[in-house]
Amino acid sequence: MNAYVQRLAAAVQAMKPDSVIDLVPALGGLALHFDPAFEGNVLEASAALVDACIKAGVPREPADTGATIEVPVCYARELAPDLAEVCRLTKLSQEEVIERHAAPTYRVLMIGFAPGHAYLGGLDRRLAVPRRASPRAEVPAGSVAIANDQAVVYPYAISGGWNVIGRSPLVVFDAFRTRPSLFLAGERVRFRPITRAQFEAAAK
Repeated sequence: MNAYVQRLAAAVQAMKPDSVIDLVPALGGLALHFDPAFEGNVLEASAALVDACIKAGVPREPADTGATIEVPVCYARELAPDLAEVCRLTKLSQEEVIERHAAPTYRVLMIGFAPGHAYLGGLDRRLAVPRRASPRAEVPAGSVAIANDQAVVYPYAISGGWNVIGRSPLVVFDAFRTRPSLFLAGERVRFRPITRAQFEAAAK
């Protein structure tokens, strides 16, 4: 479903409708943002646009968004408050959890919950643990966390209930950058383990 949503977004983008100023693909839906000056019925216009894209044929595969984004992650226990619990739940060693977390190529399913907050699909099934029973009031920026069949990288310090198993020194979201979010829907992501010393050096 998510792959189809992203293919549909590419089809709408290719039509370049003047009235639509932004497209926001989600896990199972596509939001069309219309120009405030648009005077028609947005629901009817959206339905007509999507119908035209489907009849014309959406791309067979999601658009290739370019190179894979590499995210360095330090899994040191002081930066990974839930790593021990994930090990307990999965009956895997810390080394196995890290290896399984860093092995896949993930795909950005959507940006949601907060600006720059990417939901990444592709997590190893052995690491599919539930969310924490008690969410934290504040999760540090760059925290790498997992829950169910997805992974996330917290873009800044916000509340969250995912299992934090590491932290990245990357600045995930910066409103003053040309591209504020490090991730965009449809992109590929790989995690690369780093040491605490490498984390500290990169975070300076």
